[in-house]
Amino acid sequence: MTIFAPMSQDFEKYAFPDGKRYNSFVGYFKRRYGERLQKIVLDAGFTCPNRDVKVGRGGCTYCDNAAFHPAYSTAGKSLHQQMDEGIEFHKVRYRTTEHYLAYFQSFSNTYAPLSRLRELYEEALGHPDVVGIVIGTRPDCVDEEKLDYLADLSQGKILAGWSRTVASQVRTAPIVIVEYGVESCYDRTLLRINRGHDFETARRAITMTAERGLDVGAHFILGLPGESVQMMLDSCEQINSLPLRSVKFHQLQIVKGTRMEKEYAVCPEDFVRFSLEEYLDFFVDMLERLRPDLFIERFVGEVPPRFVNETPWGLIRNVELLRLLEQRLATRATWQGRLL
Repeated sequence: MTIFAPMSQDFEKYAFPDGKRYNSFVGYFKRRYGERLQKIVLDAGFTCPNRDVKVGRGGCTYCDNAAFHPAYSTAGKSLHQQMDEGIEFHKVRYRTTEHYLAYFQSFSNTYAPLSRLRELYEEALGHPDVVGIVIGTRPDCVDEEKLDYLADLSQGKILAGWSRTVASQVRTAPIVIVEYGVESCYDRTLLRINRGHDFETARRAITMTAERGLDVGAHFILGLPGESVQMMLDSCEQINSLPLRSVKFHQLQIVKGTRMEKEYAVCPEDFVRFSLEEYLDFFVDMLERLRPDLFIERFVGEVPPRFVNETPWGLIRNVELLRLLEQRLATRATWQGRLL
């Protein structure tokens, strides 16, 4: 489904923000809101329906949540303590940042009654340095009531008197972003990794969220068992058809102690494992097939070395990987959406 005008073959006539060859999420908040906004990862003590037997048990086969959030974010601490420690943590690197987004990341952050969600979200928004919330969740953990509440929250209908000055402008409603873990466009993959939902469930949730005017992001894992390189490239058509503002991609990292580690030991031939050079070229191939209006929030994931048995790419950091991606795009004289 094409939802944008055909792209000129002259790249210079279709310049992305920041002079890049893809629609980078870096600086997106600064362009939209006038200043840099940093996410503070929170663990609010949620679980998932494929952990508590509602739709399954054991969780996703690749998941160890401890591998994906920082040390300051633990469920035993209050939200305000996590936010205060997170702000101190990020001030070391981002000294000029003044405002933050409370990022409910761990597990499924809409998997509770609405009364509990309101309590948590509004507590986070009470922090004086927080200007919005980002909610990471599963597509089978939302409904119209919860999404209506989030829409009202984003439109200033919930928190009377709430205000923050961002880039010299007064906001009377918080920023609200919903991020869905979709992981794959293929139902057989979702079944194999024990997600507990199908792709149509993801499409429905994303559409319901976008229809309410909320910003929607989605997360996908590249290299899940049973998926070939061509299957991953073909999934761009499905991704393009979703009403998303942003996407995150992570290469599959096999975490110690997970069921996927055992599966990989038995059936390594079912996994596509990229070298760094292979992944850079593969992701450029992905970008060429993705809508140019999609913001690419991440294209790789970082798991602390203690959680994995091998680090085939070494200890290269995200900032260097981004530089290599931009270099590869320039070398190949291509850009996001070129093949569309």
